[in-house]
Amino acid sequence: MMKTNKINVIVVIGAGSIGLAIARRVSAGKLILLADLKKEHAAMAAKTLSEAGFEVSTAIVNISSRLSIQDLVKTATAIGNITGLIHAAGVSPSQAPPATILKVDLYGTAVILEEFGQVIEQGGAGVVIASQSGHRLPALTPEQDKALATTPAEELLSLPMLQPHQIKDSLQAYQLSKRGNSLRVKAEAVRWGKRGARINTISPGIIITPLAKDELAGPRGDGYRRMIEISAVGRAGTPDEIGNVGALLMGRDGAFITGSDFLMDGGVTSAYWYGELAPKTE
Repeated sequence: MMKTNKINVIVVIGAGSIGLAIARRVSAGKLILLADLKKEHAAMAAKTLSEAGFEVSTAIVNISSRLSIQDLVKTATAIGNITGLIHAAGVSPSQAPPATILKVDLYGTAVILEEFGQVIEQGGAGVVIASQSGHRLPALTPEQDKALATTPAEELLSLPMLQPHQIKDSLQAYQLSKRGNSLRVKAEAVRWGKRGARINTISPGIIITPLAKDELAGPRGDGYRRMIEISAVGRAGTPDEIGNVGALLMGRDGAFITGSDFLMDGGVTSAYWYGELAPKTE
């Protein structure tokens, strides 16, 4: 039986600035189910949204666990029709070792896409937040691309290219994860399309959020500041700028867009491949 009398639900995974910026633009008249690993983070963000006039419920989710993601799906579907998904949770290179980054950012995203792809409503849309880092990884082979895009999630971390002896450090694990996110979404768009739904990624550059501040204060901080200075735009981005593109991708004006990745980095990647940030060659 169709759930025609139920409320429309926007599921937001990750109570950070970027996910909330998108949610504020697409959730009027809908219920936001805000899920985060930390209960206090979800509660704080929910209070801000509620005071701005949004209807909000909260949940706890560990995106490295399929069972936890399945519980979130059950919670959401019990509330209403899932018409939107905003996946903005993850860990950065300064926050975790390679194995954790791969489990959270790569495997977790794959499971989210699999599980929510089974329940997203016709006409629904989702956005996954990837990263400019995925665009600075050298080209992979077609076979590696396909493996990252289509390997069942439970087999993903067993791929030869993701074994500890192949991963140099947390940054490489992060780059592979974020490249994998955009590839995964490109493949999942086929399956989501059969339900009449769309899914895309946004790959932000340095956006001023608490996570970005951790990175700027970390061991790679000088490198990130140089990226900002040399980029074509010459500044960091804001969550609201990502929110504007997220709203396009999830709304009627983006109805012809699916399986795509939108790089929003102020020109950092251009400078990396073709400008002053380009790696030195002998």
